[in-house]
Amino acid sequence: MLANEKPIAITMGDPSGIGPEIILKALNSAEPLPSCVVIGDLTVIESALAIYQPQMKLNVVAHPREVRHQQGIVNLLVSSQLDKHPRVGQVQGDSGKVAFKAILKAIELAKNGEVAAVVTAPINKESLNLAKVPYPGHTEIFADYGGADDVAMMLLNESIKTVLVTVHCSLRNAIEQADFNAQCRAIELAHNACIQFGIPAPRIAVAGLNPHAGENGLFGDEEKNIITPAIEYAKGKGINVSGPWPGDTVFMQAREGRFDIVVAQYHDQGLIPVKYMGLDEGVNVTLGLPFIRTSPDHGTGFDIAGKGIASPSSLLASIRCAHQLSQNRDTLNQLEESHHEF
Repeated sequence: MLANEKPIAITMGDPSGIGPEIILKALNSAEPLPSCVVIGDLTVIESALAIYQPQMKLNVVAHPREVRHQQGIVNLLVSSQLDKHPRVGQVQGDSGKVAFKAILKAIELAKNGEVAAVVTAPINKESLNLAKVPYPGHTEIFADYGGADDVAMMLLNESIKTVLVTVHCSLRNAIEQADFNAQCRAIELAHNACIQFGIPAPRIAVAGLNPHAGENGLFGDEEKNIITPAIEYAKGKGINVSGPWPGDTVFMQAREGRFDIVVAQYHDQGLIPVKYMGLDEGVNVTLGLPFIRTSPDHGTGFDIAGKGIASPSSLLASIRCAHQLSQNRDTLNQLEESHHEF
């Protein structure tokens, strides 16, 4: 396993889904991993261990510094303790409640600098709603509790990186929310994200909102009145950005190497190209936070929960990505400190 000064926090996700299963499978894989600590419910993790990985041993810790970086050990920082394990494969308020508690604890640790990054297992929006948690997803929770003014969702796999201008809302609302400020924010966050991934001069493509990127106003004027001015503004700040490009071809060009990252206007425009290439290596990154947060590019898997067949591949990719970003961030911070000394 890889040495790491601070562990990566992994939230357990919705306990009625595949989160606990894929976490334990990932931690017991043959792949060398950085030091990790699971944040979650004691009853849930003990039950999952007995079912999925009975050969592994549980190490309950009160603080991340107590983590034992050792194969076959599951380090758990307890954020709740249910009387019994929730029913698997079903939407339940108790599951949403304890999943939310684990997220809040991980955010607290990350903001205090006690973990290197946060990786979140999938949650269920209906379960959160039953628990009276008023958020549609992780991104919005991290935006409110993570200490960031602006956040954006980034999806990536081995071939494509994309940042979304708008996230979880109706298509009608996405059109309204994709204003000049939202465009500028997404472009800047995409630029900064590429820097963190070790791309020193990223080439950013901005997708159009309308078919054929508006066709010079024939199919809509958002490109001419909103997106193009935002691109020009970003260029004035030294960002290498171009567009707006037709949404039906820009991802193909990125995959072929013309662009390093694509700024997509709405949820499905950006996520369909990434997910079409498979969920095994897909990773979700929340940009704009003062710490690193990644997650698998799939949901809670209620249809296969409890069957022991869920794949940890996307979670492993998320852990690798979080580790890479934390290592790069440490390197960038060291370079900045060296620069200030002169």
